[in-house]
Amino acid sequence: MTDLIRALPKTELHVHIEGTLEPEMMFRLAARNGYELPFSTVEEVRAAYRFTELQDFLDIYYRGAAVLQTPEDFYDLMTAYLRRAADDGVRHAEIFFDPQTHTARGVGFEVFMTGFREAIADAGSTPSASLILCFLRHLSGEAAAATLRAAEGHLDGVVGVGLDSSERGRPPRLFEEAFVLARSLGLHAVAHAGEEGPAEYVTGALDVLGVERIDHGVRSLEDPELVARLVRDHVPLTVCPLSNVALRVIPNLADHPLGVMMDAGLLVSVNSDDPAYFGGYVADNYRSVAESLGFDDARLLTLARNSVVSSFLDEGEKKTLIAELESVHPEGTRAS
Repeated sequence: MTDLIRALPKTELHVHIEGTLEPEMMFRLAARNGYELPFSTVEEVRAAYRFTELQDFLDIYYRGAAVLQTPEDFYDLMTAYLRRAADDGVRHAEIFFDPQTHTARGVGFEVFMTGFREAIADAGSTPSASLILCFLRHLSGEAAAATLRAAEGHLDGVVGVGLDSSERGRPPRLFEEAFVLARSLGLHAVAHAGEEGPAEYVTGALDVLGVERIDHGVRSLEDPELVARLVRDHVPLTVCPLSNVALRVIPNLADHPLGVMMDAGLLVSVNSDDPAYFGGYVADNYRSVAESLGFDDARLLTLARNSVVSSFLDEGEKKTLIAELESVHPEGTRAS
């Protein structure tokens, strides 16, 4: 099964580059930059990766990101992720980054964008990659709009905007201005919704923010009318199983609704979210749901196909990847 999963041509559509910061790299960059971490050993860091909710994770996530200070740091971070993604069979990645996490520390766009772009260029097409600029949801809508205005001279390689961080009590309507600006700049739009927040936040992301893709969306199942709409309009949902379990959104993988979502006709893909913190990269997520939910090869191939269909690649690139999938297993490439 592992060989098949890694052989599947796939895209990854829900991964936060700051969330790929492995503890070993965290210590290495901290030493390089003379930054004192609140941890003494790699083992102590990993022991802290036991979360009861999203906020527990975010607290350590932002502390870890403080080691990222120079273009070289961001280059190393992106390069390490792209190498892992290539090993997992990822042909294209659409990668989230959080400018406000860095600008709040005095690290400007020219620093992290230089590192990201050079790493992506050096990786070439193995895999290809584009960037999605995310707004931090725990900050204000005004701050989100200001961040995008500040980014306007640095959008080369950025294909869209997103919305992440803590969802509770932060409805999509707070960020309408930033998403209107994004559309005026010709950018795609996605948003985290229906993870911690209710199904109505998914509806708000669609109606108010005009998003084309929902990140997470597992709580959409609480609203049958919303499910019918998502199916009818072929709205992609980027699901992150290991993340859902790590953050107690779902109690365990055996109870994950991924199979139910597929059976309902939802266009779902499997992704890794913050893999350094949640126990695995994209192939680990595929393997974990396959083992826990009893997915056969055809269902895994459908998930890979859904990831391609859900991407912002052009139609020719999508057809090429789907043809590769058909060569792996012609009977297993049906859309869910």
